[in-house]
Amino acid sequence: MIIINSRIQHYIDLITVLTQKEMKVRYKNSFLGYVWSILNPLAFAFIFFIIFKVVMRIQMENYTLFLITGLFPWQCFFNSVNMSPRVFLANASIIKKVNFPRNVALLAVVLQDMIHFILAIPVIVFFMVVYGKQPSFSWFYGIPILLCIQLFMTYGITLAVSSINLFFRDLERLTAIFTMFLFYVTPIIYPETMIPAKYRYLIDLNPVAPLMISWRNLFLEGTLKLELLAISLAYGVAAYLTGYFIYKKLSWKFAEVL
Repeated sequence: MIIINSRIQHYIDLITVLTQKEMKVRYKNSFLGYVWSILNPLAFAFIFFIIFKVVMRIQMENYTLFLITGLFPWQCFFNSVNMSPRVFLANASIIKKVNFPRNVALLAVVLQDMIHFILAIPVIVFFMVVYGKQPSFSWFYGIPILLCIQLFMTYGITLAVSSINLFFRDLERLTAIFTMFLFYVTPIIYPETMIPAKYRYLIDLNPVAPLMISWRNLFLEGTLKLELLAISLAYGVAAYLTGYFIYKKLSWKFAEVL
């Protein structure tokens, strides 16, 4: 029991140190630091607001708040997945010299993006107050639930992408293209109700869509739909198991290809 507890504590300490390192590296020589993680989704929200609300005149109430509640959780997912192809490459010297669980480096990247997302929630609260809305009590249990599901999904995807990229370096560029495509087929800048009814079933085939819709429903309405949660959890567990399987199959060759 003492040995097990010691290993768990060592694992936690390693994750903490690597997460802190990722935070420091991300904002090294950056004057605004954390503010950039907020400005990025806000800038996208402003651009889409101009395009859809001002130019195309989409008929939707509180469209700015609608955009922000979708873009902030998406940015968390997007940043982790797009950074993942370079994680093992960036830690090549450590991987070749030190014997430690390599997947912890990826977990640190995902966790630091989630920390930024959590710290950005007050910005969502600010815009809600501006639009005459208030946070719901359901946030206290809804946010941890959705964070856990997103952690499983994002971590699993990043494990697969980062592991395969060591053997197929073009995957980094393909990942950037795929996430851009995924953004536009996910109801983030438009509501799912705008999708024709006969095609709406396709939303469930998009692994990210149920999760992003759940985030928006939680922030705007204070509700969590069990059906969407179940689908998101299934995708999250599947992504984690698949990613971990790929990682375990390829990890023993990492030192050779780095």
